[in-house]
Amino acid sequence: MRFYSTNNRQHTADLKTAVLKGLAPDKGLYMPESIPVLDQKFWDWLPGRSMGEIGFEVLKHYFCPDIPEDKFKAMVEDAFNFPIPVVKVDDRISSLELFHGPTLAFKDVGARFLARVMAYFADFGGRPINVLAATSGDTGSAVANGFLGVKNVYVHVLYPSGLVSEIQEKQFTTLGQNVTAYEVDGVFDDCQRTVKEAFMDPKLSTEKVLTSANSINLARFLPQSIYYFHALAQIPRSEWENQVICVPSGNFGDITAGLIAWKMGMPVKRFVAAVNANKVFPEFLKSGIYKPAPSIATIANAMDVGDPSNFARVSELFGGSAEEMKKLISSFSYSDKQIGDTITEVKKRTGYICDPHGAVGYAALRDDLKEGEHGIFLETAHPAKFKATVEKFIGDTVEIPARLQKFMDGTKQSIRIKADFNALQIK
Repeated sequence: MRFYSTNNRQHTADLKTAVLKGLAPDKGLYMPESIPVLDQKFWDWLPGRSMGEIGFEVLKHYFCPDIPEDKFKAMVEDAFNFPIPVVKVDDRISSLELFHGPTLAFKDVGARFLARVMAYFADFGGRPINVLAATSGDTGSAVANGFLGVKNVYVHVLYPSGLVSEIQEKQFTTLGQNVTAYEVDGVFDDCQRTVKEAFMDPKLSTEKVLTSANSINLARFLPQSIYYFHALAQIPRSEWENQVICVPSGNFGDITAGLIAWKMGMPVKRFVAAVNANKVFPEFLKSGIYKPAPSIATIANAMDVGDPSNFARVSELFGGSAEEMKKLISSFSYSDKQIGDTITEVKKRTGYICDPHGAVGYAALRDDLKEGEHGIFLETAHPAKFKATVEKFIGDTVEIPARLQKFMDGTKQSIRIKADFNALQIK
């Protein structure tokens, strides 16, 4: 399969080029030229299948035969080797827990897959590959750990100083080896802009092999579609068509992947894009006009994005029409107080502990479910990654899993820089 730029459908690339370049030369994001619709045999086969089995059957349409099927199957099974269970929270709402991977966050799915694809393509004219990743929280840890020790690949993580939790920061600043962390004086949007400027610099992009590990990279966002198939595999088939999927949304990679799954025939009723105080998308659905805005810092920090990169892909899927999007997607915004109140209320009533991002997802389902509908929200990170914040709202201690504690015991190693791609120490 070939992949086209969202800025120009005439510009296409093969899989290797699209993965290693990340962005198209015209600054567009790569999209698959066609989205296959899965046949009835797939849906009959789906119930009870493992994430690895599902990943192979779904993703082979995009990655094979560029990667031979036998190698690709082994790659997928190795990447998706942890559970993502559907957990009932109350009578009509369940959580899809995406925090059971190595760094206890949803991005383990996409980052582990991307690392294996990148390693397969790592022989690129004998030159090392430089992976650039801007993070508002969990991307940095997932990417850094996914690529740690991969030969001939160097990872550069940019994060906003003081705007990620201590645990998140420790997960990518304590690793060393082929991982360099840059503490940027600014907000996430400054980090993301710096990464884009590095890609667009003619001299740097000619001299170095640069690629992205953010969800702008198609090999990061496409595997995230597996969440949704795997969620359906765990619930009664009779509930599929009344299911509402709620996605806490920041850079909109997750919901883009969900919409790809829908385009492939996933029989769910609709989607909800739940956001924090960064209201760009719900305001777009109301007005039909996309107006990026400076990002606002919130307690759901991984969603602090004022100009979601993947909006270009969402727009592409619906011909740029807010009216068409509204037929399938609704969107709601929640303040820090509303997020905190939701964490408190859910714990008190059900015993379930949401992290701030999951709380946004739960709140949107609570407020928007219609009669006869059931909802699944994405619980994107373990609440211990936001320990102080969550404990304040539940009035109790959140235990730190051993995997997280190991990172906390490490020594921070980071380079403080201004938001300027010239400050990056690229191999």
